[in-house]
Amino acid sequence: MRFHKIINDPVYGFITIDDQLIAEIIAHPYYQRLRRISQMALAQLVYPGAVHSRLHHSLGAYHLMRSALLELVNKGIEITEEEQQAAKIAILLHDIGHGPYSHALEHVIAEGVHHEEFSLLMMKELNKQFNGKLQMAIDIFTNNHPKKFLHQLISGQIDVDRMDYLTRDSFFTGVSEGVIGYDRIIKMLTVYNGELMVEEKGIYSIEKFLVARRLMYWQVYLHKTVLCAEQMLKRIIKRAKHINAHCHETLYNFMHLKSNTTCLSEFCKIDDYDVMMAIKQWCNHEDKVLSILCNGIINRKLLKIKYLSTPVDEKYRQEIVSDVIAKYQLSEEDVNWLVFAGEASSSTYNFENEKIKILFKDGSIKDITEVDNALINDNLKGLVKKYYICFPK
Repeated sequence: MRFHKIINDPVYGFITIDDQLIAEIIAHPYYQRLRRISQMALAQLVYPGAVHSRLHHSLGAYHLMRSALLELVNKGIEITEEEQQAAKIAILLHDIGHGPYSHALEHVIAEGVHHEEFSLLMMKELNKQFNGKLQMAIDIFTNNHPKKFLHQLISGQIDVDRMDYLTRDSFFTGVSEGVIGYDRIIKMLTVYNGELMVEEKGIYSIEKFLVARRLMYWQVYLHKTVLCAEQMLKRIIKRAKHINAHCHETLYNFMHLKSNTTCLSEFCKIDDYDVMMAIKQWCNHEDKVLSILCNGIINRKLLKIKYLSTPVDEKYRQEIVSDVIAKYQLSEEDVNWLVFAGEASSSTYNFENEKIKILFKDGSIKDITEVDNALINDNLKGLVKKYYICFPK
């Protein structure tokens, strides 16, 4: 009897698992750990519904990959059953290397290490445990498989990863500006000269996809209160390292690795719960800076943040520093942990690195920016930057 299982998803309805190997990967502790890694870090402090996990997202991306592969096969694109299985495994595991609070603490707990490095390490370890059955998935993930469009479905400008996180994050935050026509985009996908492209009929859906991405970044991912909370979270970990604050042994050991040499077994033991437990513990720490930051996260007493159109004036920053020193009786060095400036940026479409190709009925190919009456044009070229300053109220 052929393997068949369904998972009830709030976004897509039923997600079908019809492969024994994929079911075994989902059941593995490495994958189940994603239940304890939040998809949107501290966005829940602004959007209370944004409590979904990396497991939700990876299953959703798997579902969209399954749909995309079926669509391409129906259009006559040659993709073997082995390649389909490998592509589905690759997207299922593409985020398996995320640490606690996903992007918010990337490069902070494990300094200088990108989550994709951990993902690859974990995929290689799983490949050993599953007797080499994941090798093609690894080749697709690392773009070493000859059919490049399979990698583009995982990591490209119209990949199923982006399609799911926009759809899912807009659903859980309630921000309708992020809604995209993922089903129509998938129906319009095709492969030409070995590259993933979009049929002419999908132009408007792609433009909506790009605009939705822009709106979600500024309204959700870079919302000023979300940004402030996540900057506070980063500073908690950095301050804890700086003063050698003690916490859960596994988290403490990983935070104090002396090099970028990663310890996979230690990494796989830590998740959001470990970090939150440490933050609760540090609320009563004798270090005033660490205590202020931790209580701020636990009780949602966040620092004040202001977005500015120009870089923060140093005189203005010094005025704030003086006020905080007087109020909290801190040294200037310590105050700089609570008063800090930075910049946030996002682009709608990177004209140099991003290429979404449209295949017309006559066989011609144009970038999405070159089509007649293009909505995505030079006016949207380049990064949009906003500058910010955070400080105690």
